[in-house]
Amino acid sequence: MPRPIQATIHSGALRQNLARMRASAPDAKVWGIVKANAYGHGIERVWEGLRAADGFALLDLQEAERVRALGWRGPVLLLEGVFEPRDLELCSRLGLWHTIHCDEQIEMLAAHKTQQPHRVFLKMNSGMNRLGFAPQRYRAAWTRLEALPQVDEISLMTHFADADTEKGVAQQVRVFEEITRDLPGERTLSNSAASLRFGSDATVRADWIRPGIAVYGSAPDYPRHDIAQWQLQPTMTLDARIIGVQQLAPGDTVGYGSSFTADTPLRIGVVACGYADGYPRHCSTGTPVLVDGVRTRLVGRVSMDMITIDLTPVPHAGIGTPVTLWGRAADGAVLAIDEVAQAGATVGYELMCALAARVPVTVD
Repeated sequence: MPRPIQATIHSGALRQNLARMRASAPDAKVWGIVKANAYGHGIERVWEGLRAADGFALLDLQEAERVRALGWRGPVLLLEGVFEPRDLELCSRLGLWHTIHCDEQIEMLAAHKTQQPHRVFLKMNSGMNRLGFAPQRYRAAWTRLEALPQVDEISLMTHFADADTEKGVAQQVRVFEEITRDLPGERTLSNSAASLRFGSDATVRADWIRPGIAVYGSAPDYPRHDIAQWQLQPTMTLDARIIGVQQLAPGDTVGYGSSFTADTPLRIGVVACGYADGYPRHCSTGTPVLVDGVRTRLVGRVSMDMITIDLTPVPHAGIGTPVTLWGRAADGAVLAIDEVAQAGATVGYELMCALAARVPVTVD
């Protein structure tokens, strides 16, 4: 039989989370963000759950081709724009909207021969200091684009750096509003955290919101809020089974480096999941897991193919008992991916995107 591990993508949870984000920003349109292969879920696997979005936003042209191949005829936005002039040919052929964040992209567009003018999103660097035109250069970039026959419509865009922190978005909104006050065009500012925390403010939610991680069942400001508080549901479950059981005496150690020592008699289960499956190697003793829906803990060091867990809370567990590494157990118990990520000193984004190719994936 196949090795007993699998991931499940929950279409119903994707639909619910998308609806939750839409409700957080009334009257705004919603991008379905499917970059990084839909945050590791698989673009084709999330299609049914996210097709109620008003558009799809992503990074590369192959992802755009996959979205079009699924039958989507609505807006598709390249969030980082094009990387070389020939990319614009595919933008023309597939009808892609694309971000403009630097002079070089404007020059590529000016040299592009097309019968169909492009919809572009002009990005401002309002404080994130990654991509975008500095505020003092933004209007000049807008004027250059407005003069190009290759441009049909210009939308206005920025990205928040601190929407999930106490600092919030007020300063960046102020800069964006000051520079763009009399410029026409639709606007998009808000990521997941801004949409949930400030989406009631029409200036913040603008015309389009861009919720990513929240749609995939992770709280953007964890641990301040968890997914239950934001009324979100897990969209990915990683399940495995116990493949071995050991009985430890006081003083016995577990795993490489003997990093865990039993101080009492202890029954442990060996689970068919390790860092080669995408489970974080930095997770240590105490990381939560669910065994048959019951919460317990990891003990010892994560190996390539196995982890070891404390079976004290589940004395009935044995070989074949199901283990939920993150997501929703069969009895409905939830282990949020954020909890596991925090134990591994990372974020839920990384766990989703790091799911290994060797893990079978199903869709429910």
